[in-house]
Amino acid sequence: MTLPEPARAFLAREGWQDALSRPLAGDASGRSYARLTLGEKIAVLMMSPSPDEVTHFENVGRWLLSNGFSAPQIMASDAPAGLMLIEDLGDDLIFDLVEADPAREAPLYGAITDALLALHRLAPPDFVAPLDATGLGDLTRLGQDWAPLLSAEAATEVPDLVTTLAARLDDLAPVLCLRDFHAQNMLWLPGRDGVARLGLLDFQDAVAAHPSYDLVSALQDVRRAVSPEVEAREIARYTAARGLDPDTFAADYALLGAQRALRIHAVFARLCLGAGKARYVDLMPRNWALLHRNLAHPTLAPLARAVGAAFAPPDAPLIERLKRECGTRPMR
Repeated sequence: MTLPEPARAFLAREGWQDALSRPLAGDASGRSYARLTLGEKIAVLMMSPSPDEVTHFENVGRWLLSNGFSAPQIMASDAPAGLMLIEDLGDDLIFDLVEADPAREAPLYGAITDALLALHRLAPPDFVAPLDATGLGDLTRLGQDWAPLLSAEAATEVPDLVTTLAARLDDLAPVLCLRDFHAQNMLWLPGRDGVARLGLLDFQDAVAAHPSYDLVSALQDVRRAVSPEVEAREIARYTAARGLDPDTFAADYALLGAQRALRIHAVFARLCLGAGKARYVDLMPRNWALLHRNLAHPTLAPLARAVGAAFAPPDAPLIERLKRECGTRPMR
């Protein structure tokens, strides 16, 4: 793998100039990754277009490590250049382990819930921004610009409805939410103990938010279908462990699930139309099904009506149209 000159200069400063590099699978962001091998040493090079992202990743990572969680150790960083050298936690993604052996889904998702419960017993660090009701609504405004619409007027109503509904969320103290918290961003580290067995990745967008946010992210994973039995069991375990009212938490969970699915719907359309990444539109039908499962909760009836009027369902003809138009609306 040929690295860009700033990355080569960074590695030379850190004594890794002779390392062999090979690309690692990226994600939906503009970040890229390389696995480095230097003799018996290994590391991961993260290259980001955002200096702030690198700084936040480093801050959140150090906080997680100091509280007993497994985040990659920070070996070196150059935030202005968007570069970071981090510990390589291996390849045992929860996603891959469960796909290879579905019998492992229940115990591994139990470990995910255990990690969230431990995380949520802690006050979030003061350097993370809050994701409040207004912020939750604003995150869905992307749909007005990128999601295929039935009614632009109805689409403008959706963010304000999300904000209004989110203002009524159960009054639980905010917790640290890693946000992109799903099976492809978690590693299984069986040689470690307790919550440290779950390796955490991709937390540069972490915020302080409602406790259901990351639970929804893990259990309503658009990339793999978590079994209904496991989802129900882990929700019940979480509410019981925290002494929460199940009905109230179910309403909160449905709202945060709907909010996430609305944003993901628009993000996937943008990744195709604006970034030329057609593969994401194949996930839109599953995300759409999750969205409407959440919207079926009685407390979300006004939002369900607005969404039904605003957005075109991602049926087969729409998916094909998005693929034909892939990359035709470059993002500025």
